[in-house]
Amino acid sequence: MLRSNKKSWKTIAVTMVGVLSISLLAACGNGDDQNSASDDNSAIIVKYDGGEITENEFNTEMKIMKFMSPQYAQLMEMDEFREYLVEQQVTYEYLSNQASDESKKQGEEEADNQLAQMKEQVGDEQWKAMLENYELTEADIKNYMARVLTIVKDKSPKVTEEELKAQYDASPEQFITATVRHVLISFQDPETQEERAEGEALKIAKEVKAKLDKGEDFAAVAKEYSEDPGSAENGGLYEDTPIVSWVEAFKEAAKTLEINKISDPVETDYGYHIIKVEKRTEPTFEELTQEQKDTLANTIVNTQIQTFMEKELDGIMKGEIKLPANPAAEKEGTDTEGTGTEGTESETPEGSDTGTEGTDKGTDKGTTGTEGTDAGKESTDKTTDGK
Repeated sequence: MLRSNKKSWKTIAVTMVGVLSISLLAACGNGDDQNSASDDNSAIIVKYDGGEITENEFNTEMKIMKFMSPQYAQLMEMDEFREYLVEQQVTYEYLSNQASDESKKQGEEEADNQLAQMKEQVGDEQWKAMLENYELTEADIKNYMARVLTIVKDKSPKVTEEELKAQYDASPEQFITATVRHVLISFQDPETQEERAEGEALKIAKEVKAKLDKGEDFAAVAKEYSEDPGSAENGGLYEDTPIVSWVEAFKEAAKTLEINKISDPVETDYGYHIIKVEKRTEPTFEELTQEQKDTLANTIVNTQIQTFMEKELDGIMKGEIKLPANPAAEKEGTDTEGTGTEGTESETPEGSDTGTEGTDKGTDKGTTGTEGTDAGKESTDKTTDGK
């Protein structure tokens, strides 16, 4: 609900293709498990120690990215972003090839499990239709999953307790969860979708606050007044939710409000919230579950992969990346010819809204982006926890 979605493209890139948010975005490379690799006569984009990336493989990667997260389509028109994805693909192929045989076996088994969960979640017929629509095969997705999961299985057990503790200390609030009720009064009238007059949303929020201060039942008031479709019918309740998933002002209230105290109106980009925190859990490092420690380990693994890309990747690359033609760029050049336009910036401005990481599709007021197909949410969550 009400998730913050302001990122630079580079931050989004890490989120999209990093191990910890394994949205199954990149396609398979040229590993031994690809039956069609020997038939690929397309141009070579780049060579590296032990392998190469072809144009067909890169195009398949782009298809899978659009399949899983269509809201990132604009990013895929940027050559700088496309080049980053080639580097990421090389990194995953190279590191998975360096992994132990046992890690490869575990990665393959976990890929089968994750794929089965994805198919069960969406249903066989819808799954088949989705793949056909994007001209993909199940093997495309499975091969990539196995490659990334191999790296996770290989590197995670090597993370030390000291490294886990340091990672926890860097951001302990990531494990704080809260059960809250809230009433949202939106800046827009939900019936007309028009902006309310200045001050009107705050006035209504104060009226709601006054009712609650007089002892009226919070759940009943939320059902009557709240304009958050993700929680209104449930009495405004969000239960045991990581506070880091919420926008800053809401997160701060969830973290600091006295238990069962009703807040004054809290302003976010979506309107004014009246909030009551019913429960808050703030585990120490010693109290973390194994699942939570797995999350920390995956964060460390992701950092290790990003460090490899920044410091070691150049050492295994052979020559420059030769990206295939970019149809979007060619079209843009045609559209702007003779107009005096210099073209679009290759980097999205810092803070631009290009999507969100959450997948609360169609439920949360103010959510501006979803994971599109939503096919892999549950299995992705389990994957990123190292399970």
